[in-house]
Amino acid sequence: MEAIFEFLRSFWVVWLMGLFVGIVIWAYRPKRKAEMERYGRIPLDDDN
Repeated sequence: MEAIFEFLRSFWVVWLMGLFVGIVIWAYRPKRKAEMERYGRIPLDDDN
């Protein structure tokens, strides 16, 4: 039972790290640059 828990703990670390790397790659793709720059300017936009 202890071996199963250790395997699952390792699996979750690998899964979450892969998810994080995938999101970073998705966000920094050149195709998404204009959209991400627009999102970055949202706090600076004047709502008047």
